[in-house]
Amino acid sequence: MMSIRFKFTLLYSAILALTLAAFGVALYSIQSQNTWEAIKRDQVRTGEGLEEFVHMIMTSPYPYGMGAEGSAWPKSFMFFSTDIIYTQLPEWELIRILNAEGHLLASPYGRIEDALPISPDGLRAVKENQEWWESITVKGQRVLLYCRPVLSGGELVSILQVGRPLTERDRSLRTLSETLILVSLITLVLASGIGWVFSGFAFRPIRRLTETAKAIGEERDFTRRVAYTGPQDEVGRLATTFNEMLARLQDAYQRVAVALEQQRLFMVDVSHELRTPLTTLRGNLDLLRRDPPIPSTDRADILADMSDESDRLVRLVNELLLLARADVRRNLAQESVALRPLLEETCRQARFLDPQRSILLDSEEIIFQTNRDALKQTLLIVLDNALKHSSGDVSVTGRPAGGRVEIRIRDSGEGIPPAQLEHIFDRFYRAANSAANPGFGLGLAIAKSLVEGQGGTISMESELGKGSEIILSFPAQTAAPG
Repeated sequence: MMSIRFKFTLLYSAILALTLAAFGVALYSIQSQNTWEAIKRDQVRTGEGLEEFVHMIMTSPYPYGMGAEGSAWPKSFMFFSTDIIYTQLPEWELIRILNAEGHLLASPYGRIEDALPISPDGLRAVKENQEWWESITVKGQRVLLYCRPVLSGGELVSILQVGRPLTERDRSLRTLSETLILVSLITLVLASGIGWVFSGFAFRPIRRLTETAKAIGEERDFTRRVAYTGPQDEVGRLATTFNEMLARLQDAYQRVAVALEQQRLFMVDVSHELRTPLTTLRGNLDLLRRDPPIPSTDRADILADMSDESDRLVRLVNELLLLARADVRRNLAQESVALRPLLEETCRQARFLDPQRSILLDSEEIIFQTNRDALKQTLLIVLDNALKHSSGDVSVTGRPAGGRVEIRIRDSGEGIPPAQLEHIFDRFYRAANSAANPGFGLGLAIAKSLVEGQGGTISMESELGKGSEIILSFPAQTAAPG
C-alpha cells in the first residue's frame, strides 16, 4: 500500500511535470512562431527591395516572355546588371525570377537546375495577385519559399521567388527542445527528491501520531501526548486536536475505571446485604425441617423471623430497583413547577411518617423548570432520612439564590463527623450513629442520582450536636407567578 508521503510526492511530481511540459510546449511554440514570422518578414523586405531589379528585366530588349525549356533562358543576374544587384542579395536567401507561367527567367548563375518548384496552388494564387508561402525541399534542405507577384499596368508580368533555408532554424528549435527536455528531467528529479525530503519533515508529526496511537493501544496509557513544537498549521492543529482527544479519552477512561470500581464495590455491598437475610432464611428452613420437629412456640418465632427477613429482602430489592431506575433516568424531562405548592404537598405526606413530629415550611412563590415527580421523590427521601436520624422538628425552606433555586431541609439531630460526611451519598454507606435505624444506606444515593438527573446538585452540611442540613440546588430560571 502506498504511503501518504509517497502519494504526496507523486502528486507533486506529476503537477510539476505537467507544468514543465506546458511551459516547454509554450516556449517552443512561441519560439517557432516568432522565428517563422521573422523569416517571412525578411523575405517580404527582400522581395520589396528587388522589385526595381525585376522591373528592369521586364523592360530589357530581350524577349522575357520566353522561358520554356530549351530556350536561351534562364539568364544570370550578371546578364542584366554588374554588381549592384549582388549588394542587395543576402547570401542566405535564394532569389529566382519566373515569368507569368512559372518558368525560370533569371537566377544568380543562370542555370536551369537552379529552378525552385512552385506548386499549382501557389501558381494559381500568384496569378490572382496574392502572395504565397510554402515549404519545399531543395537538395535535402527544407526551404521556406516566398512567391511575390510583380505587376505592370495591373497585369502579372513576373513572379519573384525568395527562398530561405530553414536548416538553422530547425537546428535551433531542435536544440531548444532537447535542452528543455533535459532541463525538465533534471528539474523533475531534483524537485521530486527535495519534495520527498520535505514531505518527510512535514509528515513527521503524523508519524508521531501513529506511533503514539499504537503505543496507547498496546500499553493502555492515556497520559501520553504527541510532542509538537511547529507552527499551528493543518498538521499542528491535527496534533493539538489529537492531544485534546487523548485528554478526553483519559478523563473518560478514568471515569469508567472509577465506575467499574464503584460497580464492583456495589456488588460486594449488595452481596453482603443479601447474605444476612438469606443465611437467616436458610438456617430457619433447616430448623423447620428437623426431625423430630421443634416445639410449636419455637416454630412460631422462626416463622415470624422468616417473615421479617423476607420483608427486609423485598425492601432491599425495591430500593435497588429504584436506584437503578434513577441511574438510567439521567437528563429528565423538564417542566414548569410551582415550588411552594409542591413543598406543601410533600411535607403533608411526610408528616404521616411520624405524626408526633413537626415539619416547618417556609417557601417563596417560585416557578422554575424541573421534573416534578423526581423532585417530589427526592424530597420524600430526604425528609424520611431527616425524621429517622433526629428527634426534634424538621424545617424546609425554598429560596432563590443567585439565579438558582435552593431547597434546604434541616434537622436537629446529633450531626455527622466531617470524616463521615464526605461518604454520606455513597451507596450502602451508613454513618456510625445510624446503626440503630433500619435501612440499607441507599436513600441518599438515590436522591443524589435523581437530583443530578434534573441538572441540579445536592450537598450536606452538618455540625456535631446541632444537626444536619441538606441543600438541593437547581440551575433553573425563576419567575414569580402571574
